[in-house]
Amino acid sequence: MSSSMPIYVYETLEEPHRQFEVKQGMNEPALTKDPETGQPVRRVISGGYGILQKGESQGSRSGGGGCGHGCGCHS
Repeated sequence: MSSSMPIYVYETLEEPHRQFEVKQGMNEPALTKDPETGQPVRRVISGGYGILQKGESQGSRSGGGGCGHGCGCHS
């Protein structure tokens, strides 16, 4: 079974601002430049989904990170 790589969101620091996603390994350094334009970028920190344990699905979580139906944000 192949392991999936996280997807990171980056945004350019100069006008015109642009956001883009990049699949990177967790041990790879963050990008410093937009691969298309060469503009300086920063990685956008988002909430994400947390880490799922083997055999667990998001909807089966009883609390903690992510927006599974056990997160408390759904009525």
